[in-house]
Amino acid sequence: MRADDQGNDLDRVDPADLETVHRQLGRPARATVDVAHRCPCGGPTVLRTAPRLPGGTPFPTSYYATCPRLTGAISTLESSGLMAQMSQRLLEDEDLAARYRAAHDDYLARRAELGDVPEIEGISAGGMPTRVKCLHVLVAHSLAAGPGVNPLGDEALDLLPEWWHVRPCVDADQGSER
Repeated sequence: MRADDQGNDLDRVDPADLETVHRQLGRPARATVDVAHRCPCGGPTVLRTAPRLPGGTPFPTSYYATCPRLTGAISTLESSGLMAQMSQRLLEDEDLAARYRAAHDDYLARRAELGDVPEIEGISAGGMPTRVKCLHVLVAHSLAAGPGVNPLGDEALDLLPEWWHVRPCVDADQGSER
């Protein structure tokens, strides 16, 4: 594996994507192993990250949303009280709770493909498997894994506007980055 000084896998991640993410985040991406999802405009929206950062720090967030329009839309959902409603539903709906636990298991299995980090064993992200504490992680997991894997990530994703139609994503009519 060829890596840059941030621990990004240059054999799997196009340096142009890393530059785009740098502009999106305002800082370099860390421990990126793949672009897990792309916006309909073509840019990276979710990164798959290693479970340990280059300096050795455990990093449980395997799927990291980077697009500012996407993360802004998710933040709006978070501020609406949706997470508390979802957490309450987990207590009341056994089927939903079981599917959410399965999403937690899926998240852990996908992270384990990238390495074993004992310090975060059994810990996924976003509050899984018993509560909802970060819709960004749940939506990123849904985008990376596809529909049907994370039920609450899917629900949140369905509530989002079409973020890619608004700057700074690629202008659909012009085909250029704005």
